[in-house]
Amino acid sequence: MSGLLDSDAGSERFSSYEAELKLVQADLNQKLDQIPELSGEPRKAAVRQAERALEEANELLDQMRIEKPNIPAPAKSKINQRFRNFESDIDGLKRKLKSLSDDRKALFGSRYTDSPTTDDQLEQRQQLLSGTDRLERSSGRLRESQRIALETEDIGRNTLADLSRQRETIEHTRTTLLESESYTDRSIKTLRGMARRMATNRIITIAIITVLVLLIVAVIVSKFRR
Repeated sequence: MSGLLDSDAGSERFSSYEAELKLVQADLNQKLDQIPELSGEPRKAAVRQAERALEEANELLDQMRIEKPNIPAPAKSKINQRFRNFESDIDGLKRKLKSLSDDRKALFGSRYTDSPTTDDQLEQRQQLLSGTDRLERSSGRLRESQRIALETEDIGRNTLADLSRQRETIEHTRTTLLESESYTDRSIKTLRGMARRMATNRIITIAIITVLVLLIVAVIVSKFRR
């Protein structure tokens, strides 16, 4: 029952991430369609917005990848196909964004030259900061995944310990029951022996009484004969 509940929860989370990804994907498509019409600073701003949307899409893909093992078996094939389609779509958008980003003439406008300028250095610095920010977010997701893995390991270890204790309790109870059964068997044998002895004593008592009665009768009869 617990496994079924976990599977249902996994399906709900996957569907939630899937719905969010569709919205992000639509927003990213819109941004990419706008970029070719822009140049200079507006184009750079649009590229940065598209990069952030792409990062969000990749984060949602990662969450969906984590939830896939929790999907019920009957639905896994469809889920895997939808996930591969999302991956393919996002990769296509990533290549499209890279192509638009590599167009430095349109990106920097009339200020673009082969020699680096102050604006070029500023842009490179911004790109470096953006890359650092993405790396920090990726590291944060990695740390979160590691924390979840450690928690899962602790839960598994505690479960195994509980099962071991329950097994010891069951074995102890079984031993106690066997000992009780042995005591019961001995008690039954003792009671049967006592019953046999009581029956024997009763027979002996009856025999003695019978003999005494016969002797008394014999004495009385002998007196009357005299």
